[in-house]
Amino acid sequence: MELRQLDYFIATCEELHFTRASVKLGITQPSLSHQIKALEDELGVPLFDRIGKKIAITEAGLILYKKSKSAFGHLASAKEQIQELQQIERGTLAIGALPGELNQLVSSLLLDFHRDFPKVRIKIFGAEDIVSRVLHNELDLAITILPVEDERIRMIPLYREKFYFVATAEHTFAGRAAVDFEEVLKVPIIMFPETHRCRQLIDTTYSKAGHTLVPLIETSTIDSLFGFVRSGGGGTILSKTLIDMYDYDDLVHIPVQNPTLCREVGIVYHRDKYMGKASRGFIDTLTAHIRSLKQNAPLEYCDSEGA
Repeated sequence: MELRQLDYFIATCEELHFTRASVKLGITQPSLSHQIKALEDELGVPLFDRIGKKIAITEAGLILYKKSKSAFGHLASAKEQIQELQQIERGTLAIGALPGELNQLVSSLLLDFHRDFPKVRIKIFGAEDIVSRVLHNELDLAITILPVEDERIRMIPLYREKFYFVATAEHTFAGRAAVDFEEVLKVPIIMFPETHRCRQLIDTTYSKAGHTLVPLIETSTIDSLFGFVRSGGGGTILSKTLIDMYDYDDLVHIPVQNPTLCREVGIVYHRDKYMGKASRGFIDTLTAHIRSLKQNAPLEYCDSEGA
């Protein structure tokens, strides 16, 4: 079994098409088929079910795919560690973040990071399945909502932040020191769709209290959500991170209480992944940024669990 064969095998698994995989690899389709057949002969089991022009991974093939991806991940990690011994600070850093404000938080720090690591190429991915991508070694690290219940994941907590009711200065709640959570049910509300992680936190809190939130408007984009709210179409509930990023002067944000809504944001990475200088450098940049934000507005963050 050769590394080249496993590389060909992985590409075929991910494309599920011999011709596309051969183009991706830069070899001929017969050469690829020959290498896959040699691998199957060596293992004594079929790795793909061939149904006409279509192929599907067999159970044995799936086992080999997962182990091969892990092996190549370890090899890439070894190469990175060896390069650092030679003081080579280059390569690619792949960072994931949940779509929305967390993705924008990561993007806002790129100039600072690039100044310290000018030779490192940076890729940022916004996706809901970023933990899965971390586990499949597609990302070096990711920013998401904690906790993540998987023993293969290491977590670095960054901050716990509050949620606020946001509306125009003409709203009936404007001028209030706080808004009770159940009061939001009585006014028109504009929210992200149910697939959005912040929305899921809010829906879960209402569900535990025996209520169901029924928004007047749902939108998947931040700009349109703020547009509806600023036009007076209704209020919304947003995280402090998102409020600070847009900082509209014509909107007020009021703490939500009974209960206070909080979420914990942190960095996650695979426990077996080597964290090189670039990864550690980005973590340092991000934690320094969060520390600065907390110093400027300490009361707007949740102090502890359940705060």
